[in-house]
Amino acid sequence: MTSATERPLLFLDVDGPLIPFGSSSGHLHPPAAGQGNPLLERLDPGLGPRLLALGCRLVWATTWMEEANEVVSPLVGLPKLPVVEWPDPCAADQGPHGLHWKTGRLVEWAEGRPFIWVDDEIGAMDHLWVEASHPGRALLHRVDPAKGLVDADFRALAGWLRPVMPG
Repeated sequence: MTSATERPLLFLDVDGPLIPFGSSSGHLHPPAAGQGNPLLERLDPGLGPRLLALGCRLVWATTWMEEANEVVSPLVGLPKLPVVEWPDPCAADQGPHGLHWKTGRLVEWAEGRPFIWVDDEIGAMDHLWVEASHPGRALLHRVDPAKGLVDADFRALAGWLRPVMPG
């Protein structure tokens, strides 16, 4: 059972939401020395403070795993965050056709608490699964992977959070 004062979780993917796949807008910092991933220069250092300002308990929900804390967090201004551990790849494939392999694990991890899942691969089956399997409130927010998180996404997240944030 969740407490009325518990902050909602925000499960956060990296590729797509934080590292957009579209062309770089030029407002981002230079590549991180020695990181070896040229897409890291697309990380917007202003995203971390904006995510923290939402007031959620941020959790990495990405295949970057702990590397998100080591590489991504410092570049966007986030502290070390909890990381969702993913099931064995074979076990992740068990589920209805069209269900994202992350969905079941995120519902388990949330343990009935309200949550937001920010990803670029959320589909209709994920919405149906969460609605049927999760007793708490949930927002599955799909981000355009060409743009990453933008102002409209933050407005949608903040609007959903207003009635669920502890008073």
